[in-house]
Amino acid sequence: MPKMTRVVIIGGGPGGYEAALVGSRLGGEVTLIENHGMGGSAVLTDCVPSKTLIATAEVMTDVRQAADLGLRFGPHDQGDVSAGVRVDFAAVNQRVLDLANTQSCDIKERVLRDNVNLVVGRGRLDGPDRVIADTTEGERVFPADMILIATGARPRELPDARPDGERILTWTQLYGLTEPPQRLIVVGSGVTGVEFACAYDALGCEVVLVSSRDRVLPGEDAEAAQVLEDVFTRRGMTVLSHSRAQSVERIGDQVKVRLTDGRTVTGSHCLLAVGSIPNTVDIGLEEAGIKLNQGGFIEVDRVSRTSARGVYAAGDCTGVLLLASVAAMQGRIAMWHTLGDAVTPLDLKTVSSNVFTAPEIATVGISQKQVDSGEVPARVMSLPLRGNARAKMQGSRDGFVKLICRKVTGIVIGGVVVAPRASELIFPVAIAVAQRLTVAQVSDSFSVYPSMSGSVAEAARRLRGSGMIS
Repeated sequence: MPKMTRVVIIGGGPGGYEAALVGSRLGGEVTLIENHGMGGSAVLTDCVPSKTLIATAEVMTDVRQAADLGLRFGPHDQGDVSAGVRVDFAAVNQRVLDLANTQSCDIKERVLRDNVNLVVGRGRLDGPDRVIADTTEGERVFPADMILIATGARPRELPDARPDGERILTWTQLYGLTEPPQRLIVVGSGVTGVEFACAYDALGCEVVLVSSRDRVLPGEDAEAAQVLEDVFTRRGMTVLSHSRAQSVERIGDQVKVRLTDGRTVTGSHCLLAVGSIPNTVDIGLEEAGIKLNQGGFIEVDRVSRTSARGVYAAGDCTGVLLLASVAAMQGRIAMWHTLGDAVTPLDLKTVSSNVFTAPEIATVGISQKQVDSGEVPARVMSLPLRGNARAKMQGSRDGFVKLICRKVTGIVIGGVVVAPRASELIFPVAIAVAQRLTVAQVSDSFSVYPSMSGSVAEAARRLRGSGMIS
């Protein structure tokens, strides 16, 4: 029998466990080393817990909007349905943690069922063809024909804002709260910051969002970010633009955030959402000849190869695009490439992403900014959600659907959806981008009436009839 390829994976997050499953199915002898639990931070402290919390917040948002749909609860209801609903934070967070643990166990069972050798320990490279795992039973050595590094990332901290796990928190520490924050100060207006700000606002907390930029979500579609900021302001959230946090200090049961312009903001709790740092220190990367960029992320090509022969990397430790879906695809691509299966290099222009706020913001492909700058010649059509019949029925008034297509061919190259459940609505746009469909092909497809997705078809029809598509 031919010798099996020895594959060693460091890290059990989406990049690691998805790679392990593919590697095992393709005949590799796969060992996966993970120290904190299968699923990594995505399942245990990041994506799964945060979206579970947000799911509860979505229900509260729906409850608050129930009066607009004519719903009344009880004989003395004056229109504020949410006044009769109490959020049990201890129960909410326990559900979050239980679900994360269940998901982690499910992944572990699946990996073991596919004959992956699972090792509990901290993995580190000993050259480009050997991995050492520090376990409770001592060091274990694993020779490797191929190594995949999927060690993820952790929350970035500010020099003068050290988390204490009680009042000054990272997003991994929020789920220990048993009582709602009286006044939550969120430092950072990127995706993580706005998601938690929106969720805690919906759960009845007073929220102050500290943004160092001129608007929230500086990396997202500007029109979409403005819609969300307007919604935040209308709901009573305080958004401090052009405000950079200098330090965070705990004073008893309060926190004081000092801004670089001398102002201070006080609250009961502070959430630090100021980015991520890759877990690439002290695991033998430089010694193995693996190049890191200035941010400490592992440099990889489009098939997940590092600068060291036989060593690949996937997920947040690469800094390519910090999404679980991208990490998983990088891991699969690495296995396909090293084990000789058909492989298509990673194409970020086809990656769809979502901001889980209310409304959600989903994007794929070429951006409005690239069109406006002249980098990509294209046509853009944006339809306000308030014109959609289904949106009117559901009481949804904030948002839009935007399609971007090539000027001559009409091929769809990008899109933005700002709406409830935009994460689901972006899928037909993502298919159009990935399969290079034209606006004519999209507009010829039937959409249900009434439906939110009808706005995607309508945007395509308007682009098709603009007179600019041949």
